[in-house]
Amino acid sequence: MTPSRFPSLSDLPLGQRPRAKRRWYKRSFRLQVMLLVGFLLATMLLAQGAYLNHRKADIVSEQMGERALAVAKSVAGMPSIVAAFETDDPARIIQPLAERVRQETGARYVVVGNAQSIRYSHPVAERLGERMVGGDNEQALIHGQSYVSRATGTLGTAMRGKTPIWDEEGNVIGLVSVGFLADRVASDAARYTLLGWSLVGLMIVLGFAGAYWLSQHLKRVILGLEPYEIARLAMEKEAILQSIHEGILAVNREGQITLVNQQARRFMGVPDDHVLLGQPIREVVPNSRLLEVLKRGEQEFDQQMWLGDHPVVVNRVPIVDEGEIEGAVATFRSRREIIDLSEALTQASRDVDMLRAQAHEFSNKLYTISGLLQLGRVEEALKLIHQESERAQQQMSFLMSRVADTVLSGTLLGKLTRARELGVTLEIDEHSLLSKPLTPSGQEVMMSVVGNLLDNACFAARSGPNAQSAKVRLFFTDLGEQVLVEVEDNGAGVAPEHAEAIFTEGFSTKRGKHQGLGLALVSRLCQQHGGAVTLEESELGGACFTAVLDALSSKPAPAL
Repeated sequence: MTPSRFPSLSDLPLGQRPRAKRRWYKRSFRLQVMLLVGFLLATMLLAQGAYLNHRKADIVSEQMGERALAVAKSVAGMPSIVAAFETDDPARIIQPLAERVRQETGARYVVVGNAQSIRYSHPVAERLGERMVGGDNEQALIHGQSYVSRATGTLGTAMRGKTPIWDEEGNVIGLVSVGFLADRVASDAARYTLLGWSLVGLMIVLGFAGAYWLSQHLKRVILGLEPYEIARLAMEKEAILQSIHEGILAVNREGQITLVNQQARRFMGVPDDHVLLGQPIREVVPNSRLLEVLKRGEQEFDQQMWLGDHPVVVNRVPIVDEGEIEGAVATFRSRREIIDLSEALTQASRDVDMLRAQAHEFSNKLYTISGLLQLGRVEEALKLIHQESERAQQQMSFLMSRVADTVLSGTLLGKLTRARELGVTLEIDEHSLLSKPLTPSGQEVMMSVVGNLLDNACFAARSGPNAQSAKVRLFFTDLGEQVLVEVEDNGAGVAPEHAEAIFTEGFSTKRGKHQGLGLALVSRLCQQHGGAVTLEESELGGACFTAVLDALSSKPAPAL
């Protein structure tokens, strides 16, 4: 895939990121948080303040009414007021008393009336002797009840406390009405609720200030990113995690899986719909060693293990935040792929060396032929040409007649040339036979098995006691569905103490890096194809390796 010439958003510094088109969900995160928290807090405070202040106003109004009723009862119980009703002019006695009580209590009026609601006292002296206004005297005069009412009189709407006046015989002879005007009640209530509204306003201001601080803090915590930028980064991270070729597995400090990508699922053989997040790592991958990494906090690199049916190379690192281990991450890569890649590179290097050797060999022969022709020795030059042609033709004829697979024939022809350049006599047993062509995967397996065994045999023969007459013999045949390959040499053989370890990956008697892979690969390929590779002593005096593989040949096409 051709990479984009534009950098991704996550690659740019915070200050250089392009600003996207402003939509409602792309507004400044700081502004959104401040407005959201501020308006939410303001709404809650206003609602609560409205309820509490309304309730407080009702309480003030009720208390004013109770106060008016208490004053009325006090006036109604005054002996001088009751005695005044027996005189010829009750107003002369009652008016001064009522006015004094009104001034002392702060009431708007204290009105005393007889049983017919005729006033004996009133703040306006001209209205004495007139009927009381409001129409709410029946409860006191007829039923003898004391109560609080809200009514409109000659002085305006007021909260009024009314109570009957009783004589010594228990008869209702009049009533007292004490009133506080509604505007006075409202002003008192407003005075009491003003402090509440002031506190609400102050809390709203503090709430917006706190919302601003919170938005600033959150902005710093998320590294100055906007929510849509975080969402995009999360999607990019998820796409990267799922597309990389390595398996990734992460756990938290409790050892529970918090992240797993598709490649890790493939290694473990777990289907995509199986839930792994939140599962204990000990139950899913018992040999992950992530719990040990959590405990010790030490990094582990290039460790070999089996993940499901896959041999993998794993790296394990702890997640550390401010000195505390918060989790651990393990990355896996297939060891088979590493081995196959190493083998492919080694084979490519061998092919290059073989081509170089062939070019050198034929160059020498061409120089020889050219010299013979220049000396006029044409017959000897023709003899040399026929000799080389006959030898090559014999090899080609033998391989074409005994090996049905052309790819394997080409591999054997190249190995013959390479062995000759190395000074090793490579013989192919005349009874060798491969009667069926191989499948594409069978060709790869046979090239790996035959190539590695012949290379090891040539090396052993050249470095053994018979290096001057190094010799390697190859025999192969197909028996039904199985293929048998036998390679022996006249080298020093394999020491008994190394007989079992020689097929172990990484073990080698050769010096240098990247050794110990060939025989391990042969052993693994044989096991994967239902066979095995064995070691025994060769008739030539060195080692003899016998490899048996199954189901490499393609089935013949059915007759029509």
